[in-house]
Amino acid sequence: MSLHELMVDLIRQSSANVFSTMLGVELEPGAAVIENGTPEANDGVVSFIGLAGAWIGTGSVSCSPTLACRICSAMLMVESTGVDEDVLDAVAELTNMIVGSIKNDLETHLGPLGLSLPTVVFGRNFRTKSAGTTEWTVVRFPWEQETLVVKLCLSPAEKSHANCHMMGQTCALDV
Repeated sequence: MSLHELMVDLIRQSSANVFSTMLGVELEPGAAVIENGTPEANDGVVSFIGLAGAWIGTGSVSCSPTLACRICSAMLMVESTGVDEDVLDAVAELTNMIVGSIKNDLETHLGPLGLSLPTVVFGRNFRTKSAGTTEWTVVRFPWEQETLVVKLCLSPAEKSHANCHMMGQTCALDV
């Protein structure tokens, strides 16, 4: 099984488990693709969380403001009608749970990995990009006429370390 296939399986399993356990929602298996190049413009909520170890990368969860409010309402059992601090915190926590579960399962194959705190962005017509990352494993989950998108990119840390030196930069791995 390739790393991409493994990541697709883990994204699907982790997302389904978190939604079932935390939100009482059964997610349909999402369609998976590999995305390269310039990311599309976003309208909504995007949460990122970093992974570090022998492999480095980023996990991401994104959705519309409407879906973010539904997630918050289901997690906190209160009605959320607009994106506020609670909604952003709920999406951040959802990202932490999904990507944290993926990280734990990946460690069996890739060795120990660390997880950063999530960062959440909300807005209209914005783009996001991770430096040095060109390939994302992307799974889209349909939910009540909306789409939840879970993305993951990983690369060996040594590659990034070598790239720093090739560009004549001081690398954080040297410190």
